[in-house]
Amino acid sequence: MTLVNDYVHGYSAVEGTRLGDQAATLTELLHADTRFPPGSRVLEAGCGVGAQTVILAGNSPQADITSVDISDDSLAAAKQRVDEAGLGNVEFRQADIFDLPFPDDHFDHIFVCFVLEHLPNPTEALAALARVLKPGGSITVIEGDHGSTYFHPDSEPARRAVQCLVDLQRQAGGDALIGRRLYPLLVRAGYRDVHVSPRMVYVDASRPALVDGFTRKTFTAMVEGVGDQAVGQGMMNEADWAAGIRDLYRTAEDDGTFCYTVLQGGRTGMTR
Repeated sequence: MTLVNDYVHGYSAVEGTRLGDQAATLTELLHADTRFPPGSRVLEAGCGVGAQTVILAGNSPQADITSVDISDDSLAAAKQRVDEAGLGNVEFRQADIFDLPFPDDHFDHIFVCFVLEHLPNPTEALAALARVLKPGGSITVIEGDHGSTYFHPDSEPARRAVQCLVDLQRQAGGDALIGRRLYPLLVRAGYRDVHVSPRMVYVDASRPALVDGFTRKTFTAMVEGVGDQAVGQGMMNEADWAAGIRDLYRTAEDDGTFCYTVLQGGRTGMTR
């Protein structure tokens, strides 16, 4: 399967909105160098609700983009986003990353964003993607690392709440710390000329769009969304959880700061 059985963040409308906020907020950080030449074939693997798709398609209007996901509901939401944006260069396909319905050496470029963190076997996923990538083509893989999070004012309950998300994702078969593993994962999967670039999201009151879009609506909302699971499993009691979430929101006030690192891995060729 493309995704673990239990996507830790859920498939609610609220989560779809959060993903859209995340993509919009981090557009420059994540997509400054993901523009593709006219006529190139691009595979977006694990497109979800299309939060990244509309940015990819808008940045490369003359590229032919194929976006796949295992979930029909997510694909329907992604198609709606693309249609509403007036973009005509995307084809959606229901497909499993591990069993892609495309011939060998089919795509010029592959884009994978916030997908590997939810897979129990990311090396195998990268190897499966390599089959459909032309020799000499490129891959872009973007993942976060929740262990890179730090903030002011510091808070022990807030740090515990973030760790609950890490632990819950591990239980579901994923890895919320996968960003630090991108280089060895790509190399182990057979890619060469691998390069990993850290992209730091630093937020303070001088960057109000990031305060709202990232600290509040992306990261804190993501942690807050697993509260029922964390409290239900006894990872934190209800009062401590509420304090942790309150303290994460506190970092978005005028004297607060927040920092998180996203890592982008890529390559230009294959060993095969």
